[in-house]
Amino acid sequence: MKYGLVVPTYRSILDAGRTAPEMVAIAVEAERLGFDSVWVGDTLAKAPIDSLTLLGAFAARTERVTLGTAALLPALRDPLLSANAILSLDLLSQGRVTLGVGAGFAGRSEPEFAFTRVPWERRRARLDDIVALWRHVWSGKSGPFHGDVLHYDALPEYPEPHRPGGPPVWLAAFTPGALKRAGRLYDGWLPYPPDVADYTDGLAKIREAAVRPVTPALFATVLIEEDPIRARERLEDYAQRNYGVPLDFVEKIQMQIAGSPEQVAGRLREYRDAGAEHVLIRIATQEPAEFDEQLPKVFDALPR
Repeated sequence: MKYGLVVPTYRSILDAGRTAPEMVAIAVEAERLGFDSVWVGDTLAKAPIDSLTLLGAFAARTERVTLGTAALLPALRDPLLSANAILSLDLLSQGRVTLGVGAGFAGRSEPEFAFTRVPWERRRARLDDIVALWRHVWSGKSGPFHGDVLHYDALPEYPEPHRPGGPPVWLAAFTPGALKRAGRLYDGWLPYPPDVADYTDGLAKIREAAVRPVTPALFATVLIEEDPIRARERLEDYAQRNYGVPLDFVEKIQMQIAGSPEQVAGRLREYRDAGAEHVLIRIATQEPAEFDEQLPKVFDALPR
């Protein structure tokens, strides 16, 4: 099983004192420790450091790790300009890019779509069209493209990507419809279900619908804390500061684990045994000093 580190980039950690150059240093340290990949999020709700810009800085300072988005919201960008930006990142990193993408989270993402004047309606069809358009131009095609939402009679010509066909694209979603779409249209699946049985069931549905190899991944929020009471308090603080909602709500939809190294490893093994092949680790703290302290502890706890 491979492991990736989610580098926190949102306003909350910037407000706590983390700087953009320090984010790049985290990616360098993650590679030194032995992580297989480094990832950044994407939002306009409280605009963070731009994800693709930051991955470009990661590309310049790292040599081995995969560089990923977890998850990019493609609808917030012009599809052709984003195709060019991602292709440029692919060439700069010599083919180390993987894109986790999403259509937005109902109840939270609507303002982001409003900021960019993109309709919220048919957002999933728009996402699928954007990914299909990217693959279209990354494959050297400049002829017409007509999807369900996007329509182009002509397209610019792009350079040939480092990896034939361009970077792999993983779908970050867990709805019944998303499971079918992941199997038919995407190269990977990036969910965060709190129940391993749901992960097992979802992966089975994807494989039933799959027409291409699909990498099963997992987004996991992790904290090393031996004291169970303190562990719960720290997860509660993270949920409130990151989402503005109680932990009771967040843990119903997201995989969260805080405990001893043995407890963390045991929980991750459950998902490995269910089929997860690439686990993205998000450390549950908004404090830079705590993150730096947690990073080697979390890495040492990961089951090999």
